[in-house]
Amino acid sequence: QVQLVESGGGLVHIGDSLRLSCAASGRTLDRSATGWFRQAPGQERAFVTAISVSGNTAYYDDSVKGRFTISRDNAKNTLYLQMNNLTPEDTALYYCGICRYSLYNCRADTNYDYWGQGTQVTVSS
Repeated sequence: QVQLVESGGGLVHIGDSLRLSCAASGRTLDRSATGWFRQAPGQERAFVTAISVSGNTAYYDDSVKGRFTISRDNAKNTLYLQMNNLTPEDTALYYCGICRYSLYNCRADTNYDYWGQGTQVTVSS
């Protein structure tokens, strides 16, 4: 059984940083492209970033480019999201997921097979 568990969220202030973690069990993350999505209240779940199987390529939504960095530690079977210079617009429930396709097709949440339960990030002004 595949399980993803996100952690690292919290309440921070504008300009602060957070690092989210997504620990996987039941499947090794280096077999698939993996990604992060977020869902703000009253909005659809939205793509944030995804990383390729090799870990050498990543895509980012324009809203986080230059501030967020996705990475993966294969030894720990854990996916990370480093978030810097946070703004109130980053407030959301953040989910990690395993994509069933190659990275090119991992911007749509319908292309993901597995999801974690989410971790809340709140950026206060």
